[in-house]
Amino acid sequence: MKKRLLCTAVAAMVAGTAGTSFAAGFKVAEQGAKATGMANAFAAQADDPSALAYNPAGIAFLKGAQIQVGGINMLVPQTEFSGTTKLSGTTTVNEKANRDIFIAPTVYATTSLESLPLSLGLGINSFHPLAKRWDASSAFRDSAYEISIKPINFQPTVAYRFDDLNLSMAAGADITYAQVSMQKMVYTQLPPAMGGSYAELGTLGADATGTGYGFNLGLLWKPVTSLSFGAAYRSQIKLDLDGDANYLATTALGASPTLGLAKTVKTSASTEITLPDALTLAVAYKPTEKLTLEFDAERTGWSSFDKLELKFSSGLAAFNNKPDAKNWKDVWAYRFGTNYAASKNLDLRAGYSFDRNPVPDSTLGAELPDSDRHSFSLGTGIHNDLGSLDLGYMWVHWLDRTVSNEKQSGTFKSDAHILGASVTLKF
Repeated sequence: MKKRLLCTAVAAMVAGTAGTSFAAGFKVAEQGAKATGMANAFAAQADDPSALAYNPAGIAFLKGAQIQVGGINMLVPQTEFSGTTKLSGTTTVNEKANRDIFIAPTVYATTSLESLPLSLGLGINSFHPLAKRWDASSAFRDSAYEISIKPINFQPTVAYRFDDLNLSMAAGADITYAQVSMQKMVYTQLPPAMGGSYAELGTLGADATGTGYGFNLGLLWKPVTSLSFGAAYRSQIKLDLDGDANYLATTALGASPTLGLAKTVKTSASTEITLPDALTLAVAYKPTEKLTLEFDAERTGWSSFDKLELKFSSGLAAFNNKPDAKNWKDVWAYRFGTNYAASKNLDLRAGYSFDRNPVPDSTLGAELPDSDRHSFSLGTGIHNDLGSLDLGYMWVHWLDRTVSNEKQSGTFKSDAHILGASVTLKF
């Protein structure tokens, strides 16, 4: 029983941390209000400072100096579940995740040199922010009832323009700092002689921080006025996370010395998480002077997340060498967007995207109940020679996900709403 208890505690901790770190299994692609209005089909246009996030080569075609300040406001998915869980046994439950609002600010600055066809840029954004909260009394309290990840990414970039070819290339660095937290209840399964049920032990929390480094590349080619091609690549980023784990027994069993647990336990812990790389291929076409159509395809390399292993430096060192398999897969997203110049100073936008999810049925849980999803967007932009104001809205609908694994057997349903706004000033 002691061995089963230790394994359960490690698995619980790993599951919670995994959900936090990769709540962006539905990666936050919305990094600019203009692109959000076109369902993020923007890598072949890339004609405002948020190009740093979509295709950094685009800043080579921007004039003068520009600064863009904005934010993406996300109504965290109101996930619903109907079915059974480990804790509910054969009793069907209906659970709802708590609503939450997550704000991810963005700042982009670009400048072009007068003596050379060279441009410099700096982006500050967040590609993997998320929060998920279930009630502490929910049937998922053994997975994670509160998880969050708060990353910030710094992206210095340089781009060069080949005027004879109407072609630009860019390269930059990605420096990501992340704060991760998790709260959950810890349970253990009693042996058959004691009924085989799940018994509550206590609460487990973890907080960790980490920094990782990567790079990004971009290419933008405009062979004719009405046609442009874009390609962008963002590398993997390995996060080395270090922090503290805290345990508080809430039952006599959870504090039993025979199980190797005290009333309270504090220890340090560490793990490694590799954020996926991403490749975007895009084409934009202007059938008329006022209308721009764009199609993007993006592959995200989630297969880098094949397992998660938590390592304790002291106190709980016996829990080491117990990896938790994830086995995520690489997936594609397909995006279509339109921009219509309704007048000299007003643009109207719309878009649609379809994203595949990377999580297999065998490892899906309440901390990240992902599924394939459809996204529909609308947007507008008001601009003149001094700058622009851009607004974008997106409704994200996850397809119903029915799974049956050792965590739960039932159906998850989710929807989310995203609002983006930005102001760009030109100098």
